[in-house]
Amino acid sequence: MTPQITGFTQRRVTVADGVALNVAVGGSGSPVVLLHGFPQTHLMWRHVAADLAADHTVICPDLRGYGDSDKPADPDGLTYSKRTMAADVVALARALGHDRFALAGHDRGALVAVRAGLDHPDVITHLASLDVLPTLDSWEVMQGRSAAVGFHLYLMAQPPGLPEAMISGAADAFFGYFLDLWANDPNAIPADVRAAYLKASREAVPSIVADYRATATIDVEHDEADRQAGNKLTMPVTVLQQDWGSALGFDAAGRWRAWAEDLEHRTVTCGHFMAEEAPAEVVKALRDLLAR
Repeated sequence: MTPQITGFTQRRVTVADGVALNVAVGGSGSPVVLLHGFPQTHLMWRHVAADLAADHTVICPDLRGYGDSDKPADPDGLTYSKRTMAADVVALARALGHDRFALAGHDRGALVAVRAGLDHPDVITHLASLDVLPTLDSWEVMQGRSAAVGFHLYLMAQPPGLPEAMISGAADAFFGYFLDLWANDPNAIPADVRAAYLKASREAVPSIVADYRATATIDVEHDEADRQAGNKLTMPVTVLQQDWGSALGFDAAGRWRAWAEDLEHRTVTCGHFMAEEAPAEVVKALRDLLAR
């Protein structure tokens, strides 16, 4: 049986024509939506969500293309744009009765969260990003040999066909590589949770690749348009990030400050999967954000 978040109920919610998201909902109070990263599902929030549910309505969806959410085909390269995925999140919250909500995202989910903040500033009250840079900045800071750390970004940016075939041929090895490499504390992802992540990912290779391919194409175009227009995140923003700036030679806080007017940037010492490796630290940061 697939693990679940204790005390939460599972349901499917239609968010667009032919697209329903699997979502876990728990607690009561002001709404907080939590978006997962790669190669994971909403289950990555199990510790953080249970804590926040003491005084918030906590909404944890599988993003379109991931987990038990629908995985539509991508004929035009737009189906998995972060703009489309952000619209899913706004529609989900509205379907659950929330016109405004706080939003936190990790990894891929953070890119969706940032796009939601830029596209829907009157809807997102607070925004948290865990361990990424905005899309445009991510491509700009990866240069030379140091860019090897993001080899998967380049692989999945290739035209349809080869990336899907290569990854499908060794799906568990591919996705498991990141679960192992990016975790400072392997025990933070127990065997049953790891198995759930691998199963969900191997069953979603085309849509996961389409999500990443969008980040090398249409998502960059959207970010460039916002940068040229001077659009910024106007809500309070908290960023939790490993010290990638020192490792790759860029000013992480400065990069974020160009996008966020009200920014709290914190460097963490845990691994990439911080909601599982350091849930208390993440909860504190989110509660501090919600109090701003």
